[in-house]
Amino acid sequence: MDSDMKDTGDVEMFDVNLSNTKENNAYTQTKDIDVISKSVVTKHTPWLEKYRPAKLDDIVGNEEAILRLAHFARQGNLPNIIISGPPGCGKTTSVLCLARQMLGDSFREAVLEMNASNDRGIDVVRTKIKMFAQAKVSLPKGRHKIIILDEADSMTEGAQQALRRTMELYSKTTRFALACNASDKIIEPIQSRCAMLRYSKLNDEQLLKRLMEIAKTEKVSFTSEGLEAIIFTAQGDMRQAINNLQSTVFGFGHVNSENVFKVCDEPHPILIRDMIEKCLKSDLDEAYKAMNHLWRLGYTAEDILSVIMRVTKTYPMSEFMQLEFIREIGLTYMRVSQGVESQLQLSSLLARLCEKANSTTH
Repeated sequence: MDSDMKDTGDVEMFDVNLSNTKENNAYTQTKDIDVISKSVVTKHTPWLEKYRPAKLDDIVGNEEAILRLAHFARQGNLPNIIISGPPGCGKTTSVLCLARQMLGDSFREAVLEMNASNDRGIDVVRTKIKMFAQAKVSLPKGRHKIIILDEADSMTEGAQQALRRTMELYSKTTRFALACNASDKIIEPIQSRCAMLRYSKLNDEQLLKRLMEIAKTEKVSFTSEGLEAIIFTAQGDMRQAINNLQSTVFGFGHVNSENVFKVCDEPHPILIRDMIEKCLKSDLDEAYKAMNHLWRLGYTAEDILSVIMRVTKTYPMSEFMQLEFIREIGLTYMRVSQGVESQLQLSSLLARLCEKANSTTH
């Protein structure tokens, strides 16, 4: 009988040990999965989010406007603000940094961020925005809830009128920060209630500095021509520059000018420069061959004209000739944008550019 009990005990002990082993294995596997998933998330996190500035001091460019926001953060008395400027210059990021600096641990519950291009109707103002403005949130003395409306210039006029009324009703508890590309599309009653900040495009040096920082942190293989190509395609847009850098790295593993223009699907500026050079020499046949090569590669008239315009602005030629070229390119771009898109428009442009160059030299 004792031996039976001993055997039974051994079996029970074995079962317990086995179950513990299973639990340990399950825990270890779960832990491993968590580690793997975290590493995958980190690896594939968009660099735009990974390197988004967390403090006002980290934002690149528009120093005067950033200083004003820093002053608001120190004083604690934030007015309603409108920030206007081109895409990718740091409008929304600077407002988020300001909100974090002012609200600290209360940031999550005291900030509502919305993209007005998605929620542009009057119903959104009457529901989401109004409900958030009415909500009670415990904040330090002198602090307010903040509603951030990105792309506010895409809101309908009715929605903007409703927003104006909401701004009046909840002025004691809530502040509004509107980011837009064109401030003239915001109705006057809202403009009069806000402090206006205007952002400009970032210059090449500012873009290059940020790209170099990211490239070194991520141990990216690159050439100076590759970074110059990214800056050329970005046109002062930091968001575009960082996205193009990451896309090139993930697509090719090495950042050079050829890979960048493949990723961005833009005509290579060297080919465009060659075409402009032929026009300046009044060599229409060779200029047409260069343009025809780009057309056969599949680029549209707008693609080609966009790069021609950018290259012409920096090409070493007389100011008079540069203005004449820009004028002709602009007229052609207008016709193409109106729907008259064909190779004939580009051929006509090259003929006029050659004629301008020829008339100036004689």
